[in-house]
Amino acid sequence: MTYSITWDLDSIFNGGIDSKELEQRLLLLDDEITEYQSLVTDWNPETDAPDFQTFEAIMTVQEKLSKGFGQTISFVNAIQSADVNNKKAGSVLAGLFTKLTGFKNANVLFNKKLTNLSTDTWNTLLHSDFAKKQGVAFNLTEAREQSKRLLSENEESVINQLSTDGFNAWSSHYDTIVANIQFPFEEDGKTTYLSAGQAFNRMMGDADKDVRQRLFDTWEKTWANYAPLFADTLNHLDGFRLTNNKLHGITDHLEIPLEYNRMKKETLDAMWGTIAANKQPFVDFLTRKAQLFGKEKMDWQDQDAPVILGEFEEKRYTFNEAADFIIENFNKFSPKMADFAKMAFEKSWIEAEDRPGKRPGGYCTGLPENEESRIFMTYGESINEVSTLAHELGHAFHSHVMWDLPSVSQDYAMNVAETASTFAELIVADATLKQAKSAEEKINLLDIKMQNATAMFMNIHARFIFENNFYTERKEKVLTDTEITDLMVAAQKESYCDSLNSYHPHFWASKLHFYIDDVPFYNFPYTFGYLFSLGIYAFAQKQGTSFEDDYIALLRDTASMTTEELAKKHLGVDLTSSEFWQAGIDMMIQDVNTFLELTEDYVK
Repeated sequence: MTYSITWDLDSIFNGGIDSKELEQRLLLLDDEITEYQSLVTDWNPETDAPDFQTFEAIMTVQEKLSKGFGQTISFVNAIQSADVNNKKAGSVLAGLFTKLTGFKNANVLFNKKLTNLSTDTWNTLLHSDFAKKQGVAFNLTEAREQSKRLLSENEESVINQLSTDGFNAWSSHYDTIVANIQFPFEEDGKTTYLSAGQAFNRMMGDADKDVRQRLFDTWEKTWANYAPLFADTLNHLDGFRLTNNKLHGITDHLEIPLEYNRMKKETLDAMWGTIAANKQPFVDFLTRKAQLFGKEKMDWQDQDAPVILGEFEEKRYTFNEAADFIIENFNKFSPKMADFAKMAFEKSWIEAEDRPGKRPGGYCTGLPENEESRIFMTYGESINEVSTLAHELGHAFHSHVMWDLPSVSQDYAMNVAETASTFAELIVADATLKQAKSAEEKINLLDIKMQNATAMFMNIHARFIFENNFYTERKEKVLTDTEITDLMVAAQKESYCDSLNSYHPHFWASKLHFYIDDVPFYNFPYTFGYLFSLGIYAFAQKQGTSFEDDYIALLRDTASMTTEELAKKHLGVDLTSSEFWQAGIDMMIQDVNTFLELTEDYVK
């Protein structure tokens, strides 16, 4: 079967950004916000007890609004991602964030009323027929606890309104700058201008080291030219966040990221501490890979380059071949995953075309009113892109098994979100290794698998170190682009144990994740999800397809308990102990050792 390489958005709102259906849904949001505000304002919990009929009405409209904003924001963002020059999409998105302020303000009042409930009334509410039927006790309790730090309703309203020209505006400003950046590249006597996504894919994945070097030089120079603009953007975005934290009595910039991920500081420290104690094997891997490229040490742009030895030619996968490969191997672990992936391909949920004008990176976004997802990426036919495709399908499957739950019980955090996606990647990685027909092919595939591990243990660790240090210094002053660049290089050297020949000084400017407005520290959850999924994958290999129902049960619980409780319930492990993290790292060290053994003769 032939699958479309561009996505179908018309089934969501027909007509793109000018859709009349979209226009009507935006108008309906206004009516729902007005209704929600009225219900929350008039709600008297004490007189609403014990049946809590008004509370049920509030939760019902809140559900409509959550789905409505999720639907419309995902749709408009999808249009903007696929065409960064669509100026109207940016305007509509800004309007949506303005509307969202009204919803947030009403939520502040609602949560403050939950916080102020007497213990008896609160217990009565939690045991009401509606709350028990919906299974939202954890989420309501979480909202009540987090609301204790809220300021007055008027003060929170002012902050939410200012956020439109604070968090949201600076994040959008980054997108605007990137949309106007092009990367000139001369090839065969002709200069072409690549988008950020196209330039990055070739810079990090081209088999020709000269192409990688020339593109990296252009890449670094281009981001450096815009560094003062990116420094302003990052300073003000994170400065706004720090001021907001201070107003709410928060002095530790990691408090909100950890709270968002429903994760203890002890868990984060155990994870990074265990990784830091196990860096040497991954340094050895990078050094050996550099030697295979004829270098003493690894250059930044060579980390994801393919290792091609002897007569081996790297296998390329057309989009259709990638789809069939993913479906086939998902089926070995979960027929339901395979059926879902097949449906996503057949219904054209994936935007994968390699063309100018697309934003860099990839993502999966949910459309709660349709109970569907859409996947965005730029597909390049390498096994890395097959893995990315599987990764995003893992996200979509996670959402798929939760659509029947209340919206608040679908709101899983980023760290566990990365579990399903990384689990899907591992399936693809091991499937390709099992099919290897020669030592050279196995080396190539082990390298690809290890690229993920080194990204999690080195690259993302560098991002965490950088962001942690940036926030610490930003509390005291506005940093220049030079100072930010110095922080980035220092973080990379620390994380990579100063083992590379060259670094990426303006990585902080090129990486979208530092400029996302709603989730601070968009880094450590990736590494958490990677190692957490290794534990799940090891268990799944023992269970085979009988693991399917247990896996889905775990995914359905991801927004209804803390991370530590989730791990204890479904895996029987303690995340605050180094033992769990060491077990996952040891699995990757085995792959490193195999790679070193297989490549030993090639560097003598």
